[in-house]
Amino acid sequence: MPMQTVKMVITGPFSAGKTEFIRSISEIDVVTTDEGISAVSAEYGTKEATTVAMDFGRITVDDDLVLYLFGTPGQRRFDFMWEILAEGMLGFVVMVDSAKPETFREAKSILETFRAYAPTPYVVAANKQDHPDAWAPEDLRIALRIEESVKLLPCIATDKESVKNVLLELLYSILEEMDT
Repeated sequence: MPMQTVKMVITGPFSAGKTEFIRSISEIDVVTTDEGISAVSAEYGTKEATTVAMDFGRITVDDDLVLYLFGTPGQRRFDFMWEILAEGMLGFVVMVDSAKPETFREAKSILETFRAYAPTPYVVAANKQDHPDAWAPEDLRIALRIEESVKLLPCIATDKESVKNVLLELLYSILEEMDT
């Protein structure tokens, strides 16, 4: 059987955890296009770099299945990359910083944008569930107005098992879609 590759896009607002998500599970050194910034603000805390084009990681699931992970920039000024990265994707993950309700509207907007690019399966990852201010996934579902049929999963981007669970749920949805 030939090697099957699955392209997944990891998207979401600035500082939602996209780069960390890919870093914690990729079997290769993550290719990043981070640029240094001095974004020390009340809104985002301290962040020293931001993705300007993409992050790239790879996971070999088994002998005949490889996942390619493409992380998008989170800032709107780099959104021209979103459509390019969405090209050929079989599914996507929308990362939401569960502890920053001020980013929820942006996350919802990004979700709608990616749904418009391609009618592919997607999941929403409620990241930073280990943060004391994190909203519960059920509350996030209500705040983001996400239908019950959409998988909204708790996540900690720095925890490999947590990331694996999110990616497996997306992969199951993609495989289900391919069978129909």
